[in-house]
Amino acid sequence: MDLLTTLLIAIGLSMDAFAVAVASGIALNNLKTKDALTIATSFGLFQAVMPVLGWWTGLSLRQFISGIDHWIAFGLLSAIGVKMIYEATRLDDDEKPMSSLRFRVLLLLAIATSIDALAVGLSFAFLHVPIIAPSLIIGAVTFVLSFAGVYLGRRVGHLFENKIEILGGLILIGIGLKILLQHLGTP
Repeated sequence: MDLLTTLLIAIGLSMDAFAVAVASGIALNNLKTKDALTIATSFGLFQAVMPVLGWWTGLSLRQFISGIDHWIAFGLLSAIGVKMIYEATRLDDDEKPMSSLRFRVLLLLAIATSIDALAVGLSFAFLHVPIIAPSLIIGAVTFVLSFAGVYLGRRVGHLFENKIEILGGLILIGIGLKILLQHLGTP
């Protein structure tokens, strides 16, 4: 998988974490750099680990579904993208994120925003994509965007939160379509 595709996947996957980071920036009082680093590290770490877990799972299943792996990758990425778009358009504007930086809250938010990365890791296994570099890129992009998201949320986050998740969903659908078309032999 080329670097541009990996970066686009990383950006698409990080949109949930970015949106939560923006919402956290809106909700946190007395925002400190330490708070932004804590949020970004939590999200980045889980976004880096979850594709590896999905990849390991996919390796054990790959021999059984190798003939339809491109359809599965397309389906998973498209489903994740549609889910992100749906969630971005159905959320009430009045919903407030959990504003606590307690370990349990951060753990739940990090897991919730990285479940999609698990499915992408599964797709990578089916497509025979080595996992280490993409996983590190996904984690790093998520860290950077989450860190920036906390500060953006502090300033103007309430204006862009849902639009960012819609963009992320569209990116993932586009990548899924690209994978499908490549495997079907369409240039």
